[in-house]
Amino acid sequence: MQLTHYNSNFKKQKYPIALVCDNITNAPNIGSLFRIADAFGIEELIFCGKDISLGKRMKKTSRSTENYVNYRIEADINEVVSNLKTKGYYSVALEITETSTELSLFKLNTNQPIVLVLGHESFGVSENILKQMDAIVHINMYGNNSSMNVVQATSITLYELTKQLNS
Repeated sequence: MQLTHYNSNFKKQKYPIALVCDNITNAPNIGSLFRIADAFGIEELIFCGKDISLGKRMKKTSRSTENYVNYRIEADINEVVSNLKTKGYYSVALEITETSTELSLFKLNTNQPIVLVLGHESFGVSENILKQMDAIVHINMYGNNSSMNVVQATSITLYELTKQLNS
């Protein structure tokens, strides 16, 4: 028998992961990030930038998860990342760079809480933020395209990180 929201027996759990979004402004992406943050039990979702809108288009995608996911909107990502690192967070950026580690090979060797930085839909994670990271990971791509939607990439990355945290 197929299970529903009401009869599934998933264990509710919180992970010490803060998702920091570098200027992600697309309303459906924002709504989907709320759903993913809820699904993976993320500690906090932080949107950084000037044009973040939590309007009707976002709410259609979020399916009300914005009502119980801990989130905030901040103007300056540099300040947010710096503050989290000062509080002892291990920083990981999801970005393809010359030195990034393939996600399937990445080993999370820390007991620190994690900040996962996600980049702008078109421009990725800014260079000045990449320089502050403890690690940079990417997802190998096997088709013609060199990137995927930020929400899909976040889902894959959170799956891997939470799996490692459970080990």
